[in-house]
Amino acid sequence: MSKKFIYAVIATILFVGGVIGYNYYQKIFGKAITKDSVLFVSSNDSLTDVKDKLSEFSKNPNTFLLVAAKKNFSKPKSGRYVLTEGMSNNDIINMLRIGNQTPLKVSFNNQDTLEKFAGRIAEQLEIDSISVLNSFYDKEFLSKNKLTKKSVLQICIPNSYEFYWNISANGFRNKMLKEYNRFWNTSRLKKAQTLKMTQVEVIALASIVQKETAKIVERPIVAGLYLNRLRKGWPLQADPTIIYCIREVKGQDYVVKRVLTADLELKSPYNTYKNKGVPPTLIAMPDISSIDAVLNSKQHKYMYMCANVDKIGYHAFARTLSQHNRNAAKYHIWLNKQGVNR
Repeated sequence: MSKKFIYAVIATILFVGGVIGYNYYQKIFGKAITKDSVLFVSSNDSLTDVKDKLSEFSKNPNTFLLVAAKKNFSKPKSGRYVLTEGMSNNDIINMLRIGNQTPLKVSFNNQDTLEKFAGRIAEQLEIDSISVLNSFYDKEFLSKNKLTKKSVLQICIPNSYEFYWNISANGFRNKMLKEYNRFWNTSRLKKAQTLKMTQVEVIALASIVQKETAKIVERPIVAGLYLNRLRKGWPLQADPTIIYCIREVKGQDYVVKRVLTADLELKSPYNTYKNKGVPPTLIAMPDISSIDAVLNSKQHKYMYMCANVDKIGYHAFARTLSQHNRNAAKYHIWLNKQGVNR
């Protein structure tokens, strides 16, 4: 056997070995992710499930399973993982092994009920709406924090918050309570004390302000009017509370376009035509602008208001009953012309 032949065989073996070694290296450390992306791993996902999800942004997702087997990796930790272009299978597996996930911003606006709020949260996190409801309605939690099923919605201040996608229902609830307590800083607490109102009362009034006007600029004026009524011992006579009473009977999706005289006789602690003071709890979720509108209300002498037909979306304010009656008559004529009966 000639030396040339031996050298050729050795060269071939080295070449083939090099190719195999290079391919093996590429499977483990080579670029696997083709674009920046986000991988959601559910609590019950298997490696095969993860592989299937990786197929959307991986060159060869099957190599993921091969590398996982070599690394004795079998159970990925659930979570939301941010993947960057060029990451290797080794990078992905190490990330899933230690659960190095990235939090996300969870946002919600005003929700009328805890049920609707739970549904909104379930759209953004792994937890389902039933788990959220059960957590918020937990008797021990409510008792410990002096809350009720009707008042617990108040700890949810509309904003954007950072959460891990796979946070538990109790973990989510507890963070909302923590953020609520943080919201009530020394400044806000002092303003509530100046008004001689509790946090529950401030939020209950803010929820009425929230429902009364969508115009943020108008909210301090509306809040000031209701505070004027409270100081004089007048009933608030707030139509949003009547709508709340109606929906307690008819259902939350019942549409009320007009409050009728007969509605004012509804027996409920939330009927502010029949009962003085603020309702026992909030009637909907107020946002920060409505809460701060109560705490920083505009000083004026208005005692009455009704919808302004000359400036749709706003209110016509009045100091005297006679002036208010003129505004109200104008509004009722407008409603009749629009054919709004209920």
